[in-house]
Amino acid sequence: MSKKIFIIEDDINLLSGLQAKLRVDGFLVETSSGNCGINELVNNIKLSKPDYIILDLILPCLDGFEILKSVKSGKDLQGVPVFIFTNLSDEDTRSRSKKLGADYYFIKDDFMIDDFVLKFKKIISNKERATRNA
Repeated sequence: MSKKIFIIEDDINLLSGLQAKLRVDGFLVETSSGNCGINELVNNIKLSKPDYIILDLILPCLDGFEILKSVKSGKDLQGVPVFIFTNLSDEDTRSRSKKLGADYYFIKDDFMIDDFVLKFKKIISNKERATRNA
């Protein structure tokens, strides 16, 4: 069964690139540019029932921290790993993200799309292997 990923990203080129690359690798991908209300977005994520979420923190109409907080505080999505993929590289932002429940934190400037997808796949592969062996 294919793993499902929900991506929240407002940069259409990055969103399209991630979506295409992950689909080629066999993932089911749903996306949002973050141009809707937070309740609508969180409801869409819940309905999607993703295995993983990739979240940008800087969005035009929504606060990525509020999305993270809503995802991690609701029982429906509590166990879904959230990968932050942002341009914010300061330690305060990283620390705040971790406190709100982010599982992984990546800075966009450090990765090309292919590199990020490889890192993402390696993390989930290792996590699944560890779960099977536990």
